[in-house]
Amino acid sequence: MQEQSSVSDTKITFNGALSVILFLMLAVILQVLVFDNSGAIHITLLLVIVFASAVAMIYGHTWKEVQDGILHGCHLAMLPMLILMMVGVLIASWIAAGTIPTFIYYGMQLLSPEYFLFSACLICSLGSIATGSSWTTSATFGVAFMGIGVGLNIPPAYTAGAVISGSIFGDKMSPLSDSTNLAAGIVGADLFEHIKSMVYSTGPAIILTLITFFIIGLTNSSDSVPDQSKINIMLNGLKENYSLTVITLLPPIVVVIMAMKKLDGLLVMIVASIVGAIIAMTIQGVSVNDIFTAMNYGYISKTNVTEIDNLLSRGGLQSMMWTVSLGFIALGMGGLMEKTNMLSVLLSKIKGLVKTVPGLVTTHVISSILVNIFAAAQFIAIIIPGRMLFPVYQEKNLLPQVCSRVCEDSATVTSPLIPWGLGGVYYSSVLGIATMDYLPYTFIAFFAPAMTLLLAYTDSFMFKADE
Repeated sequence: MQEQSSVSDTKITFNGALSVILFLMLAVILQVLVFDNSGAIHITLLLVIVFASAVAMIYGHTWKEVQDGILHGCHLAMLPMLILMMVGVLIASWIAAGTIPTFIYYGMQLLSPEYFLFSACLICSLGSIATGSSWTTSATFGVAFMGIGVGLNIPPAYTAGAVISGSIFGDKMSPLSDSTNLAAGIVGADLFEHIKSMVYSTGPAIILTLITFFIIGLTNSSDSVPDQSKINIMLNGLKENYSLTVITLLPPIVVVIMAMKKLDGLLVMIVASIVGAIIAMTIQGVSVNDIFTAMNYGYISKTNVTEIDNLLSRGGLQSMMWTVSLGFIALGMGGLMEKTNMLSVLLSKIKGLVKTVPGLVTTHVISSILVNIFAAAQFIAIIIPGRMLFPVYQEKNLLPQVCSRVCEDSATVTSPLIPWGLGGVYYSSVLGIATMDYLPYTFIAFFAPAMTLLLAYTDSFMFKADE
């Protein structure tokens, strides 16, 4: 019995954990750069799981412990993946209801190319603050902005970057956000003190982001001049094929109200999808059979206007299953690395190198990004580095909201940049843009870590317990 206990308590060495990280990096590099087959990322991550399992068992972990780690990661993925499936259902029902066509119809008339990216980022920021969810915002407002952007001749990667940047900011600054509450909770920071602390880093980050999109809009306005004849064809096509009444805007109103009442995200998606389906049947004249088919397999637009049909033929539960399967595999890998102490061993080695406050914050930022890469989950990237480095923040006499701020400025904002991470697979699936395409334009993901590092190195707003 004593021998069994020692086996289960065996720690993987730094070299053992590092070998898994190096294998993952090598596998991804070979897949992307050599074989040029990013579509097979599922198999690559499965091979990493096999390799990590072998390493864990070599160092004394039993198969039961390895399997429990994988299942732990899958358990973390369960709710986000259910939400993701419902997002596919929601998108199809909202298109059938005329909700997204209404947004596109009026958006193309109200928004000019020069200020479109700025407006998209700002509106998604406000929407995300109201709902507390960047995922909900991108699946509703974001999908509509993608359609408007096409009509205004804006590059889709630019639009996706604006949508994600605004959505992330609002999520970080909303007291309704689960990640915001988590970051504050793991270090015992008061929620509103945590949000106030982020004002000094995330505030300048979103201002810089908005300014950047404003400049891009002005400097690229000549390249993004919309074809008015094409816009007129699209507007007429939407008007002739959908009833664009105020009733079609009811689903997003329902989403905002339910989110502000702090109802569960999965419940919000289910109710919003049902409301969309009811409007589709009563207002748009869609049959019960057709709306069920669209919610399962995706909506098929038949306006005979190519641009509209390309925009609106999307959604459906089945369209999300590639992403859902990737989410389970990636989180299974992350759970395995967490439960077999691979991540802890790597971070403990880094922790010992921290000597100064700037070094501490730099270590925290790098650690969170690395955990995002290797664990594929934003919440794990918040929890593990945050909990491991929080005692060092205390030793440096820093208040908890400094640590929680760094958690958000590193883990939360970089999650959408990892192609196999939950954020990356979600946004690329919902917005229809590959992660590597929108990555360079998700400016807040670069400005927020830079600002939090700037505060550390200039010793600005690094709140101390004795102040």
